[in-house]
Amino acid sequence: MNYSDNPLREIQHNLHSRRTFLKFCASVTSLLALPVDASNQLAEKLVLAQRPSVIWLSFQECTGCTESFTRSHSPSIESLIFDFISLDYHHTLQAASGENAEEARREAIKNNKGKFLLIVDGSIPSGKMEACSTVAGVSNLSMLNECIKDAAAVIAVGTCSTFGGLPAAKPNPTEALSVEDCMEKGLVAKKPLINISGCPPLPVAISSVLAHYIAFDRFPELDELHRPRSFYANTVHDRCSRFSFYEQEKFAKTFDDEAARKGWCLYELGCKGPTTHNACSIHKWNQGTSNPIEAGHPCIGCSEPNFWDKGGFYVSLDSKSTTDKDNLSPPIAETPENNPIAIGESLYEDNCVYCHEADPGVFKTKPDEIKQLFIDNKIRAHRSFDFDKEELNALESYIKSSKK
Repeated sequence: MNYSDNPLREIQHNLHSRRTFLKFCASVTSLLALPVDASNQLAEKLVLAQRPSVIWLSFQECTGCTESFTRSHSPSIESLIFDFISLDYHHTLQAASGENAEEARREAIKNNKGKFLLIVDGSIPSGKMEACSTVAGVSNLSMLNECIKDAAAVIAVGTCSTFGGLPAAKPNPTEALSVEDCMEKGLVAKKPLINISGCPPLPVAISSVLAHYIAFDRFPELDELHRPRSFYANTVHDRCSRFSFYEQEKFAKTFDDEAARKGWCLYELGCKGPTTHNACSIHKWNQGTSNPIEAGHPCIGCSEPNFWDKGGFYVSLDSKSTTDKDNLSPPIAETPENNPIAIGESLYEDNCVYCHEADPGVFKTKPDEIKQLFIDNKIRAHRSFDFDKEELNALESYIKSSKK
């Protein structure tokens, strides 16, 4: 039977009901903050669109982004989106291996030159460390360069490919770069780029962006970090289920105290929700079941640049805290008590990185105005700190020194 003259019937023939398909389109429209009438337009364009070739490259990563993608829900990405793309190359999902897999990639590039969509997850080693990660004997950078020059556009999936992620954390032994870094440094061709950050990103963020590109041949509106505004415009804190407790200044002090059991705010336990732009609080995980904060763990800021170096959920190797002789980390010298800059640095790393950049040199507030902010006590997040005059002077000295 030929359904080519009725795309919606063809979808139904492929075990997808018309109602499910239209529900999918309505869901994507809502997720991407498109006008209500865009749902019908999306449905029409999806069924008429040719299946674009997609090449998915995995570099320095953990496969978490692929795991997230395959768990997209409401509706299931497995039953719908794969009818609209041709996934021609993916290290984890492809059946082919070895030379057959690489030949499939080369054929996809050749047959879809200038038209295929390139998805990248994982960071890219560079410089003298380029050979730290290879695929079929080809370095990640060389493979990215080979593929990107003929791609129509690039989707960087996950914090490793968008901002460098864990591989780029200090001391960055592989000189890891993000896709955008490679473009800016002139190591690969510049192409239209969208960053879907997160460790891993929300499943619906990946699938919705794909659907939008397939239907409209362009990316949705992006923020200054090239992330879709529909998912990253607001902070995790803005929509947090514990927000009312933050407003009431009710904070858990430990993970097992009575306040934690009552669901009080986790800010004082290191939650970075106030400075993390993502939609975890809305769309959640495991088919909309929950998210880390609802499960009792603070947000770790995984969708922001340099989140591994901001501390709060691990002790960085260059931390100024002391280590006992049984610790496997290398011994670190104690902070000199007579060095205000060192004292200020220790205070900053122990307290301020929960909300601010690891590098205080990027502060827009002038260093000599910061002390007064604490004295005035107008900023709610600062009320949990009790710095004395000497500590505030040391903090000011450190921030001033970082701007030189």
